Amino acid sequence: MNQFERIDRDATVMGGKPCIHGTRVTVGMVVGMLASGHDIGTLLADYPYLCREDILAALRYAAWLSEERELELAG
Repeated sequence: MNQFERIDRDATVMGGKPCIHGTRVTVGMVVGMLASGHDIGTLLADYPYLCREDILAALRYAAWLSEERELELAG
């Protein structure tokens, strides 16, 4: 089973950014909204075509990406 079956990357949709399957809602947008203080309930109300598992899949994908490579942060 594909661990990211709810996440699509298609060069013709949103410039190839990872999106929730079948939508134009990017993983970055979901993570950004959560990071800015919105909760899952607010996201689901704003995007009624998403489900809780879509939001959690976006978080899992973002976490996986952050583990993929080390970036040197300016300090």
